[in-house]
Amino acid sequence: MNEFNLAQFDYAISPCRIAQEPVLTRDSSRLLIVERKNKNITEGFFRDLIGCFGCGDVLVLNNTKVIKARLFGKKASGAKVEILLLKETATGLWEALIKPSRRIRLNDTIYFDNSHIKAVVQDKTPQGSRILRFSPSDIKSFLDSIGKVPLPPYIKKDVDDANKYQTIYAQKEGAVAAPTAGLHFTSELLSQFERKGVKIVYVTLHCSLATFRPVKTDDIRDHTMEAEWIEVSSHTAQIINNAKREGKRVVAVGTTSVRALESTAELSDASPPYIKEFSGQTDLYIIPGYKFKIVDALITNFHTPCSTNLILASAFCGAKLLMLSYQYALKNNFRFYSFGDAMLLV
Repeated sequence: MNEFNLAQFDYAISPCRIAQEPVLTRDSSRLLIVERKNKNITEGFFRDLIGCFGCGDVLVLNNTKVIKARLFGKKASGAKVEILLLKETATGLWEALIKPSRRIRLNDTIYFDNSHIKAVVQDKTPQGSRILRFSPSDIKSFLDSIGKVPLPPYIKKDVDDANKYQTIYAQKEGAVAAPTAGLHFTSELLSQFERKGVKIVYVTLHCSLATFRPVKTDDIRDHTMEAEWIEVSSHTAQIINNAKREGKRVVAVGTTSVRALESTAELSDASPPYIKEFSGQTDLYIIPGYKFKIVDALITNFHTPCSTNLILASAFCGAKLLMLSYQYALKNNFRFYSFGDAMLLV
């Protein structure tokens, strides 16, 4: 089969394998360990991850913070609509998905119960999303009080605590989906890493719909990756570059961290490649055949079929080995997707 054929990134999964809520203690989730070189697959618990690191290795975390981007409103006619904010393109101007979309027309005004905030539909994007202008333009406190956690559609019930869909180190607001590989970390586990001499650094990639939009083209190379905002500080770049010079491993937590790191490496002319400080947009789309420049190991969750996340993980360890790992996980009752268990690809 052609390595770029979408069919090889598809698989069947029973709904009972899709985790509907997180485990009680974050680091008690299961961990599937996949060794790329010898194609060995073993399992343990996430809290045991510390044993896979050495002094001087670098753990890279995405510190984006999920906003309460899910809103419920009404048109002047009383018709109800559901809004998922995607990103703020200018002050008070938001790209959003609206359901049902057939009810929405340009210049429609959307009102929200018990609020003076309103939104006017100003435009439609080629992808089918809408551009909303909010008035007043500063809606942060409005989202905090009225907004709902934007859980993925495969999670069928709301969380009783918004922090459950937030990493413990979330800091920079802007994501509409959590970097879910990071949900497994606890403060105590991170302290153990520090005591072992593992260096912990942060990047930012604001997860948007682009991260999770499924690939629908038969040839995955024909898929267009929408841009997302990233930031890599000079401090993070210095620590990672020093580690690479010293032969230490750089371990990315989540496909978003991988894309942030590899995007900045793409901007560097250094040989061997290093990363540099950067703040801006990336549309880096990693598919099989990509030569990873910075990332030596990847901690990630189990991804949905035909997703760019799954394709990135396949590029990192090989599609055949990754799908064997997924079949092992399904057979052995691992929990899948956002609130599910984790993988370590080394």
